[in-house]
Amino acid sequence: MKKIITLLLQATLIIALAACSTATAETTVSDSAAQLSAESEAVNVATDGNAVAASSSLSVKYDSEDLNPNINAADVSYIKLEGDTISYEGENAGVDGNVLTITSAGVYDISGTLNDGQILVDSQYEGTVTLILNGANITSSNSAPIFVRNAEKVIITLADGTQNVVTDGASYVFDSVDLDEPNAAIFSKDDLTINGNGSLTVNANFNNGIASKDNLKITGGVITVNAVNDGIKGKNYIAVNNGTITVNAGADGLQSNNDEDAEKGFVLIEGGTLNITSVMDGIQAETSLAINGGTVSISTGGGSTQSYNSDVSAKGLKANVDISIAGGVVNIDSFDDAINSNVSVTINGGDTLISSGDDGIHANSAITFNGGSMNITKSYEGIESTTITVNDGNIHVATTDDGLNAAGGVDGSSTNGRPGQNGFEAVTNAYIYINGGYLYVNSGGDGIDSNGSIEMTAGTAIVSGPTNNGNGSLDYNGTFNMTGGYLLAVGSSGMVQAPSETSTIYSVKYGFESMQAAGTMVHIETESGEEILTF
Repeated sequence: MKKIITLLLQATLIIALAACSTATAETTVSDSAAQLSAESEAVNVATDGNAVAASSSLSVKYDSEDLNPNINAADVSYIKLEGDTISYEGENAGVDGNVLTITSAGVYDISGTLNDGQILVDSQYEGTVTLILNGANITSSNSAPIFVRNAEKVIITLADGTQNVVTDGASYVFDSVDLDEPNAAIFSKDDLTINGNGSLTVNANFNNGIASKDNLKITGGVITVNAVNDGIKGKNYIAVNNGTITVNAGADGLQSNNDEDAEKGFVLIEGGTLNITSVMDGIQAETSLAINGGTVSISTGGGSTQSYNSDVSAKGLKANVDISIAGGVVNIDSFDDAINSNVSVTINGGDTLISSGDDGIHANSAITFNGGSMNITKSYEGIESTTITVNDGNIHVATTDDGLNAAGGVDGSSTNGRPGQNGFEAVTNAYIYINGGYLYVNSGGDGIDSNGSIEMTAGTAIVSGPTNNGNGSLDYNGTFNMTGGYLLAVGSSGMVQAPSETSTIYSVKYGFESMQAAGTMVHIETESGEEILTF
């Protein structure tokens, strides 16, 4: 099929349409081609799409006791905190001064106020230790108020309608110079689950708020963590499927840091409400990070409006392997990249709103959109990776530099040159694939930019591109092969490019004789008056 290649003037309009509409467009534009000359700004056009949806491979098994604190009153032992003393009658636990030590599995109801002491779990037997916080206010001046030294599993249940507070001091006293644990106000060396319908406030003045050196599950409760360092840590993983969690952290909000096992070190959010304010990363995973449901709101480093230089990582979502969003609502206001992975990012669903002081989404290898809604309202570069694939979804990008950027080699786009600033692994395989969905880009730099090539088979892509002639609405080093879809790209003409002649559908490149003012209507119709484009 014959392609249409036309004009180049002061401002450029590039249009690629499905084959059925373009024969007439060729006639109309060609008739006026002889009257056009010079250089200028630009526009591009093309239609339709297929999509493939996938879900995160991460999964966590929840036992019935994790989800439903169904406790028989006859099985409960009662612990009364009475200021400077602890009252307890029964077996499987002992009191030594201001420390209560639990030595066996069972259910323990804790109420009252402990001015300066500790609940210590040191169980030598199999089974679950359940701590019911039933209006408990526990403070320790020199160690973790709740310390799980040894247990098969511990569940902290927040009793219905109760308010519970755990507070530590600014310094800890360890048993020997070789120890640096516990290092959190609630610290467990084994599996830990938090559930129930009460509330818990953790004031961590020494280091971290809530930490498990094994698995950490949160399935209920209204939890507030104020920590001078990390808010919530689970070494093997953090899994959240319910509850309302507020974190104010001097370092990372949530963190999983097992770097010895490729199947661990992940964060999985399947439900609940999380509100995270952190100086450093909002949620950090050593391996994978998945959001499949719930509502997640994150502010890092003071937010995207901050302009000071920083030598720390203050990303919204960060993982060393992969990040996926399959559902829920995600709202990120980040000083650094909003979403950052050393390997890949996959968006399968959900509604995500991003305001970033640096990149909206960055992955060293691949970013894939299979569905959902992505709205990047502020960024330095919008979506950046070696390979970017749009199969489906509704994507809006506003950026001061490139909208979509497929690049290789070392990337210097980070606003302030922070540690780990968006390095790329490869140079030769940069690619952008548009196979469906709806993509709108408003860019101060290149709109759709590939250091390699671009392929478009379906979907809609609209670019309101740069006004600077050093950039273009489309920019590629290889080819732009277009076999379907609808493309409209408008911007400056200093570096204007249109789809390659290898494309199998018509395209039009039209240049205006002068710069067009914002809000100017562009209308193209056939000789018979049939509308082709109004923009």
